[in-house]
Amino acid sequence: MIVMNKSACLLFIFGAFYSYSQEITVEKIWKTYEYRTQGVEGFNTLKDGDRYTQINDRGDLILSYISKPDEKPSVLISAASLKYKENTVAMEDYAFNDSERKVLIMTDIAPIYRRSYTAVYYLYDLDLKKLEPLSEEFSPQTLAEYSPDGTQVSFIHENNLYIKNLTTGKITRVTEDGKRNKVINGTTDWVYEEEFSITKAYAWSPDSKYLSFLRFNEKKVPEYGLDFYGDLYPERYEYKYPKAGEDNSKVTAHWVDVLKPNKINDFSLGRYEYIPRIQWASRQNQLILQTMNRHQDSLQYLLVDFTQGKGPKTQVLHIDHSASYVDVNEALHFTIDGKGFYFTSETSGFNQLYQCSFEGKIQPLTEGTEDIVEVYGPSLDGSSFYYTRSSQGGISKVLCRLLLSDRSVQLLSPEKGWTDASFTQGMRYYVGTYSNANTPPVHGLYDGKGELIKVLEDNSALKSKLEKLSLSQKTFQRIKINGVELNASVILPHHFNTTAKYPVYMNVYGGPGHNEVTNAWDGNDYMFHQLLASKGYVVVSVDPRGTQYRGAQFKKATYLQLGKLEVEDFMESAKYFQSLPYVDAKRVGIMGWSYGGFMSSLAMTKGADVFKMGIAVAPVTNWRYYDNIYTERFMRTPQENAKGYDDNSPINHVDKLKGKFLLIHGMADDNVHFQNSADMVTALVQANKQFDFFAYPNKNHGIYGGNTRNHLFSMLYDYILKNL
Repeated sequence: MIVMNKSACLLFIFGAFYSYSQEITVEKIWKTYEYRTQGVEGFNTLKDGDRYTQINDRGDLILSYISKPDEKPSVLISAASLKYKENTVAMEDYAFNDSERKVLIMTDIAPIYRRSYTAVYYLYDLDLKKLEPLSEEFSPQTLAEYSPDGTQVSFIHENNLYIKNLTTGKITRVTEDGKRNKVINGTTDWVYEEEFSITKAYAWSPDSKYLSFLRFNEKKVPEYGLDFYGDLYPERYEYKYPKAGEDNSKVTAHWVDVLKPNKINDFSLGRYEYIPRIQWASRQNQLILQTMNRHQDSLQYLLVDFTQGKGPKTQVLHIDHSASYVDVNEALHFTIDGKGFYFTSETSGFNQLYQCSFEGKIQPLTEGTEDIVEVYGPSLDGSSFYYTRSSQGGISKVLCRLLLSDRSVQLLSPEKGWTDASFTQGMRYYVGTYSNANTPPVHGLYDGKGELIKVLEDNSALKSKLEKLSLSQKTFQRIKINGVELNASVILPHHFNTTAKYPVYMNVYGGPGHNEVTNAWDGNDYMFHQLLASKGYVVVSVDPRGTQYRGAQFKKATYLQLGKLEVEDFMESAKYFQSLPYVDAKRVGIMGWSYGGFMSSLAMTKGADVFKMGIAVAPVTNWRYYDNIYTERFMRTPQENAKGYDDNSPINHVDKLKGKFLLIHGMADDNVHFQNSADMVTALVQANKQFDFFAYPNKNHGIYGGNTRNHLFSMLYDYILKNL
């Protein structure tokens, strides 16, 4: 019998409670969000690059100065003054006109898909202190904005484009044919929003005389339906979704003279399938349109010049071509003199920065074997250009300042770690956010030369909390797999013992456009992996061939055969870890979401002899079911490449399944349709394979809301503990 005195007993109880209270749990991660990082409250800078505005906790719009950080903010618009017909208008977002004396106020914002929304807009005059609705008749609206001269406001309502004259109050309907699931004017269809990251498909000319816009005729695009449950009868939602090989919207480009807004003029753009970007130059009435063919191996930059006085003249400035595919250029910025633009291209084999004049002359500005990741643009004086590029073999990202006079490059952040930036107008200042794999983000205010002005948020409270936990460091290594060196990250079990044998949990994605192995803070996923490490799991991620930041050849290796090389890399990576002395070779599991779910499904079928357990969340199981812009970029159409589609569909390999397999999907997933999992279930049943399956009604691709994430990750956690 062990006998303790009262003090020792209390000390033991306190110690046990303290130890328990420091334990990581799913609930702390996904229900009470105890490990959530703090960010910097959003703000909009004005044209001078020094003044900035924010909505404070009371709903006021306040004005501050970057150069006067200790000065108390002034109130531009008080929340109490925002009343219309005795009703208070809650400001959720806002935008200034060019003079910065008029404000568009948004309220009742309602999301549609990933980026699209509707809202109720109000106009506020800072000089007159007057609030009025943009339109009570045509409401709600979306994508409202002032013309550059501030005399008019354009907006979209029910797929039609409108212009409001602020002097007369008259609203003109520019287009008449807009109708849901038929014709869209000035905004985009589902697939453009998802795959080209664009919802605003109209733009004002610099002198406010012309308005250009895209028109989507989606009448021939097949519809897909989602059922929402909760009432006596489910509610059916139908929308246009072009799957691989199916008809796209017919997209055309148009313009109107604002003095004659009912006369719609057409642009003649030659042969194309897509118009992913429409953008006016910054100084003169010159419009840049990007067009692509259906294979997306040719990207054209067209200049439409309105400055000649005899109607617009169109010419091809540059064509970016690839033997596989070309990514849409999201990095187009105009030169300060207004005579050309900057863009990125993988022509050299790595994504680099170029300059193109309006005469079509191309000039390279950067070189090397590190891909440019984001492009922020030129400084107001035209001396510098800012961008981020890959570092540390593709796992880190650094902020760079290019001096255009001699093309020298200054690093504004550490080579190791992950840096993002948000610049003020004119690039005078930026908010830089730095983290690494084991350190939460630090947000700082910097000048254009990279000098720190002020730390805005260092997440010290979270860091202090993490220091009390027995966390394992995430480390990085290169492993040679299938003749290629791959980036891998590893979290070893807490209190790791070299003489023990541990199971391996592989967390994967593996597809184009997203890397898992990054030297960046990974938030709640990092904490979930630490939870698994605390239970004795080696947590591993590997970026296979087909992922980014390592040049075009590595990224495009999977062209026409999505799934083949990636799953081979995952299988051989698993075998590499199985060979390590501290790994239990019979206990290797794999989990992935979306493209990662596609990978884990293939791993559990094609790689059935390697993996004991697999989890697939919202997986693509057949690329014939996914949208055509994404899928055909990498696979061409099913009619052209049936073998590429079918050979690597996990549905066609279900007979190989051996281990424990959990399949999860949101039933209202507008992106990767529930159809993918439904048909996987059918195939598994036909093959007489036992598996586990869970569906979340009314949940989309993110599977979140309320207690959903806590429920989901509790299920994953229990499944891993039980089966791995």
